[in-house]
Amino acid sequence: MTANPTVLQDLPADLDRERLPMHVAVIMDGNGRWAKRQGLPRILGHRRGVDALKDLLRCCRDWGIQALTAYAFSTENWGRPLEEVDFLMALFERVLRQELQEMMRENVRIQFVGNLNSLPRSLQAEIERSMEDTRHNQGIQFTVATNYGGRQEILQACRSIALQVQQGLIQPEQIDEALFERHLYTAGISDPDLLIRTSGEMRISNFLLWQVAYSEIYITDTLWPDFDRAEFYRALRAYQQRDRRFGKVKT
Repeated sequence: MTANPTVLQDLPADLDRERLPMHVAVIMDGNGRWAKRQGLPRILGHRRGVDALKDLLRCCRDWGIQALTAYAFSTENWGRPLEEVDFLMALFERVLRQELQEMMRENVRIQFVGNLNSLPRSLQAEIERSMEDTRHNQGIQFTVATNYGGRQEILQACRSIALQVQQGLIQPEQIDEALFERHLYTAGISDPDLLIRTSGEMRISNFLLWQVAYSEIYITDTLWPDFDRAEFYRALRAYQQRDRRFGKVKT
């Protein structure tokens, strides 16, 4: 799969525009460690992480990448200190309010995936407003995984399908990958071609368990707040050196 080559501002000359990933997903890890190294509170690391995400979104747009998915808050993150969780919820809400008009100007289409019903009501309202206002935009698809867990997503899909079988709406033999995908949070969103994880951790942390089956995975020791366009360039260079066979053997 290749990206749309029509808008490729400042694309580095040694990147093959025909072999860019269409969809990039990121596990944004290392905000707290970044802040600690700077002698700052953890919450300031999260603020800096938002700036890094905004720059990556614009870079994807400039270089012709069609979709970006960011792991913003996992179902397991509720176990963090209450002060940090409350700050993150307020930060998400504030950023959505502040950035909505900019997303409209830049033609970004934003979508949230996860168990959104468990989020604070005021944040749910901002999420609904941002998705509704940008749903007709034709630019980059920006997906934010919030209160998201891959195992939980698969379980809810199974329950939804089982209920339809129980109600006689579908037969078990009709269940295939395409039907199953329609019951995931990410229904209608293409699978990531490239998954990037920062901070050097060698795991996917319950993120897009179904969707990353054949994604190329790139791990960097760089902490998320320091992940800039130069780091993204290195990730794309590594991606373009991979041989994507999808389980097949070239003849």
